[in-house]
Amino acid sequence: MLAALLLLAGCAGAPVAREHATALPPWEVAETRLGGWAAEQAEARPGQSGLALLANGKDAFAARSLLTARAERRLDIQTYLMGDGLTTWALLARVLDAAERGVEVRLLIDDLGAVGQGERLAALDSHPNLQVRVFHPLPVGRANLVTRVLATLPVLPRHHRRMHNKLWIADNALAIAGGRNLGDEYYNASEPRNFADLDLLTLGPVVAPLSMSFDLYWNHGLAQPVGRYHRVDAGAWQALRDDLAARLAAQSDADYFSALRQRHEERERSPLLDSLHWGHAEALWDPPGKPARRGRPPVAETMAGQLWEGVAPEARLSLVSAYFVPTAEGSRVLRELAESGIEVEVVTNSLEATDVPVVHGAYAAYRRELLESGVALFELRAEHDRGEGAAMGMPGSSASALHVKALAVDDGTVFLGSANADPRSVWWNSEVGVLVESEGLAREFRELVAVGTGPALSYEATLDESGRLGWETHHGGEMRRLAREPGGPWRHANAWLSRLLRLERWL
Repeated sequence: MLAALLLLAGCAGAPVAREHATALPPWEVAETRLGGWAAEQAEARPGQSGLALLANGKDAFAARSLLTARAERRLDIQTYLMGDGLTTWALLARVLDAAERGVEVRLLIDDLGAVGQGERLAALDSHPNLQVRVFHPLPVGRANLVTRVLATLPVLPRHHRRMHNKLWIADNALAIAGGRNLGDEYYNASEPRNFADLDLLTLGPVVAPLSMSFDLYWNHGLAQPVGRYHRVDAGAWQALRDDLAARLAAQSDADYFSALRQRHEERERSPLLDSLHWGHAEALWDPPGKPARRGRPPVAETMAGQLWEGVAPEARLSLVSAYFVPTAEGSRVLRELAESGIEVEVVTNSLEATDVPVVHGAYAAYRRELLESGVALFELRAEHDRGEGAAMGMPGSSASALHVKALAVDDGTVFLGSANADPRSVWWNSEVGVLVESEGLAREFRELVAVGTGPALSYEATLDESGRLGWETHHGGEMRRLAREPGGPWRHANAWLSRLLRLERWL
């Protein structure tokens, strides 16, 4: 798929002049090169969407960069978090370039994920073709994380609920959905820690409802212009553009960009559409007003409820979630599935790998009963052998944590999006994702899961004949079984505190 985008980038003509750029009607596919190319690919497959997994962080970065560079009329970006680093600088520079050539750019970011980024976002918003809105904003305490936390405490029951959605849509023709925010750790550019993550690049009928979901969030009352909270000069975007250019020039010889250029050259020589699958795809999302509700919404009104209605495992369920908190009800469902003969496997972070040990503590409370029922549990290690994690997009020998949010049902169904299997994604945050019926995509996804659950990358939690919990893994060329859960004292203490304070419903 990336090869096709690169070839398309190479044959594209001159950029669209600013005075000719017009706003798109909601959800309409633009009459652009991307739109025409996407329509041409889908012409022989009516009703089906084209789909490609982006497991490697460099591929995920390159896809966003290429879509931004090729957009002609509209670029919509929705994210929970925007970090400050090399990949963010590069993508923002591309976004400003797009706005300069007349592309109408809309950036929607959760207000909590924008802490400390107010002036930069306002500078972007100062460009006449670029609008920035923050979702569920807090009007005070915006200077830094400390003041933000203090200002949030009086309204915590309402403001702990966030917009967790992630989308990247170009000309309403191609869209990326998945788990990646903006930040170096999501694109294998961070040291020493990176996330193993997964996106789905889509074209065809599913893009229209994804675009519609963005518009619903963008036009909701919880989405407010960043200029209401941060004031900058009218031409602040020019100073930001120059600053980004200087930062990137200083990093032009960085190993990351050198590796990215090499990957581009390799992809340009690969077959066209070598990794594109086709199938029926359905966009699912929470209503944008969910974070402002009082109490828990009815499950039928959540994306999780929509998803559960759309899947019915008959033989196999694979659940991959960076943060896995099944709760008593979820644990009961998984146990019943396993006890009925369905093969159930769960992949999540180990205590030593997770970036939120309190979440792991809530999961650990259900580990024994899940194992006793026959559920297979795999926990990603923090360190892995060089090269072993390449298929999952993890760099060799680097500390890694899982950030994937996906599941596979039987041999043909895959869901991929922004939602974890935890109460926060079900009840409190808003989420978006894509439910796909495609045997080819499901097969590729299961191949990734098979790599991730291997003993070189993960611990398998097991019970021995005496019922004692242990962790099986590959170490030093042989299989070993650890009797103590891997992870330092601080991590164990946080996990224990989570159980002691009964934090499960907030995680």
